Amino acid sequence: MYLPNFRLDNNLAVVTGGTKGIGRATAISFAQSGADVIIIARNKQDLLNTKSEIEFYGQKAWTVQADVNDYDSIIEEVDDIRDGRPLDIWVNNAGMNIRSLAEDVSEAEWEKIISTNMKSAFFLAQYAAKTMKPVKRGKIINISSVGGHTALRTGVVYAMTKSALIQMTKNLALEWGSDQINVNAIGPWYFETALTEQLLNDEDYVADILDRTPLKRIGKLEEITGAAVFLASDAGNYMTGQTLFVDGGMTIYGF
Repeated sequence: MYLPNFRLDNNLAVVTGGTKGIGRATAISFAQSGADVIIIARNKQDLLNTKSEIEFYGQKAWTVQADVNDYDSIIEEVDDIRDGRPLDIWVNNAGMNIRSLAEDVSEAEWEKIISTNMKSAFFLAQYAAKTMKPVKRGKIINISSVGGHTALRTGVVYAMTKSALIQMTKNLALEWGSDQINVNAIGPWYFETALTEQLLNDEDYVADILDRTPLKRIGKLEEITGAAVFLASDAGNYMTGQTLFVDGGMTIYGF
């Protein structure tokens, strides 16, 4: 028996939405594990800040300033950066939510959430797989949500997209398995990030969340990055088509 290799030395990883929250934490954890990282996001200063954090760990970092819906621009820039080097890891993390009740959802909201959370993830995964197939290896990780598995009170379109990511993960794993491309997903619950800060400042809201969380606390970012490193590393080589719920037990009984 031996401990599987959780290192990512000599790997080239790409993380969309890689400057905030789970995306930023994932990009930095990849660097800590030995990978070079390309981060994709819209804000230039956030990109530069995260790039510096990655380089602090002695790894190379590149930035792509783009919206994830601008596939052509992203693909062109990533191709220039990798310069023929295979992509080893691709993380579809970028996403958004508009917490509307179903009867209040507008067509504009629908299109924006669907495009950002689901359409971009598919076409960028498609691109990543095309770079991985010639070398017969690669890891694609989609960031879904507990909302893709169980019902939430608001944000129906968001939940639909996250459910679609779980099913997309299964289908792509089946289709690309013969090319030794592993496709998995991670389903988070609430974590301490800038995006959840306002919600988590509401004591009643937090009490409601904790009532549905067996571990009775909000997650910390370092408690989700291990799942990403596991799936991206050799330790996860025989795992594909799966969704790891890092949720404090929330999906045991749902919302």
